[in-house]
Amino acid sequence: MSTLAEIQVNVQPLADRVLVEPAPAEEKTAFGIIIPDTAKEKPQRGTVLAVGPGKKDEPLTVKVGDTVLYGKYSGTELAYEGKDVLIMRESDIYAIIG
Repeated sequence: MSTLAEIQVNVQPLADRVLVEPAPAEEKTAFGIIIPDTAKEKPQRGTVLAVGPGKKDEPLTVKVGDTVLYGKYSGTELAYEGKDVLIMRESDIYAIIG
């Protein structure tokens, strides 16, 4: 099964917005305890799928394929081709994971 990152994305975010595929929520704790769906935390990292052109005097620093950390309640959730994705401003992204 291919992930959304492997599929050609036909969405072009505007201005300083980016489209992010959230990483899957953790299924188990480090000790092997299974986490029920109702107790799972929202992921705070994901993969950038598409980026906008940026603002006139502020080019974007993230690029497609980057793994990023973002705020817990950042962005707007969308359903795109059967997957849940987030669209957010670049300023909602805290860091790029190398």
